[in-house]
Amino acid sequence: MPDFAYIARDNTGRKVSGTISAGSRREVVASLGKQALFPVEVKDAPAGSAVRVKRGKKVKPQMMAVVYAQLADLLRSGVPLLRSLEVLKNQTSHAGLAEVLGDVHAAVEDGANVADAMQQHPRAFSEMAISMVRAGSEGGFLEDALARVAQFTEQAQDLKSRTSGALAYPVFLAVVGVTVVTVLIIFFVPKFEGLFQRLRDRGELPMLTEGLLFVSHKAGAWAPVVILAAVVGGIFARNKLATEAGRVWSDRLKLRIPGLGGIFQSLAVARFCRVLGTLLHNGVPILRSLEISTEAAGNRILGAAISEAAENISAGQSLAKPLATSGYFPSEVVEMIAVAEESNTLESVLTNVADSLERRTFRRLEIMVRLLEPLMLLLLAGAVLVVVIALLVPVLKMSTTM
Repeated sequence: MPDFAYIARDNTGRKVSGTISAGSRREVVASLGKQALFPVEVKDAPAGSAVRVKRGKKVKPQMMAVVYAQLADLLRSGVPLLRSLEVLKNQTSHAGLAEVLGDVHAAVEDGANVADAMQQHPRAFSEMAISMVRAGSEGGFLEDALARVAQFTEQAQDLKSRTSGALAYPVFLAVVGVTVVTVLIIFFVPKFEGLFQRLRDRGELPMLTEGLLFVSHKAGAWAPVVILAAVVGGIFARNKLATEAGRVWSDRLKLRIPGLGGIFQSLAVARFCRVLGTLLHNGVPILRSLEISTEAAGNRILGAAISEAAENISAGQSLAKPLATSGYFPSEVVEMIAVAEESNTLESVLTNVADSLERRTFRRLEIMVRLLEPLMLLLLAGAVLVVVIALLVPVLKMSTTM
C-alpha cells in the first residue's frame, strides 16, 4: 500500500503530523477520524520518508513480551500512550530498551503513529507486533492488540526454549562422546605401539589393534588439517547461510532430515497457524496477515507455499486448496482450514490447530529424545569398548606367551 503524509489537529487544536499506509486518501481520512484527528492536509509521502529505520540495539523477545504486557495494562488503566511510554522507559534498567522506548516516545510525541515509530526499530519490534499494533491503533483496540502480542511472544519463546531444552542433553552426550574417543585415539593409543612391536614383527598383532593404530597415526597427522578445514568450512557455511539461497537450502534440508524433518515441519506449520489466527483475530486483513505469516513460519519452503496461497486468495479462491497442493501441510490441518473458511471461524480454528500441533509435536519430540539418550550412551560405550578391546587383546596374548 502507498504511504501518505498528513497534517491534522486533535480535539485540543494541537497540530499533529506523520505518515500512514492506506489504499487511498479516503482511507487515510477515515483512519484519522477513528483516532479523533481532523485532517488538514493529506498528500503522497516522499519516497523513503515513511520510515527511518534505525539499526539500534537488539532487545530479547522475552523482554519485549513484558513491555507489551505492561503497556497494555497501563493503557487499560487509562494512562495516556505518551505517559505510558515514558513510565516504561524510566523504569527499565536495560540501556538498549530505554533507548528504543525513548525514540518511540519522541516519534509519537512529534505526531507519528505508534506503529510507524516502532517500525524504526526492527531489531526490537517484530513485523507481527508492528502490524498488530497498527491494526489496534487504527481500530481502537490498541491495548487488546498489545496484550495479544505479549501472549504470542511468550508462547513463541516458550516453544523455542522447550525445543532447545529437549535437545540439549543428547547434543551434550554427542560432544562428550566425540571428544573422549578423539582424545583416546590421538593421545592414548600411540603409547602402546612400542609395546606391540614384537607381536607385529611376528605377524601376531590382531587386525582390530592394527586398524586402531593406523587410525591413530592418521588422526594425529591429519588433526591440524582437519581442524583448519573445519574452521574454514564453518566460516564458509555461515557466510553461505547468510544468503537467501543458503537459507532456502538449509530450510529444505531441515524438512528432509529423517525423523526430525516431520518435527521441523509441524513446528513451522504451528507457528504459521498461530500467527495467522492471532493477526486475523485482531483485525489485520487476510492478505497482510498471510504476508506476515510467511516470515513467521520460520521456513522459506513453507513460506513459498503460503505466498502462493495469498496469490490464490487475491484471485478470489480459498486458502485451503493451495496449502493442500504444496504437500507441506498435514491433510487434517488443511481440512480444518477448509471447514473454518466455510463457517467463517478461521481465526479461532487456526489457534486450536496450532495448540494441537504443538502438543503432538512435543510428544513426538519427547519420545525421540528418550530413545536418543540411551542410543548416544550405547554408541559412546561401544566406541570406548572397541578401543579397550583393541588394546587389551594384544596385552593378554603377550602375557600368555610369556
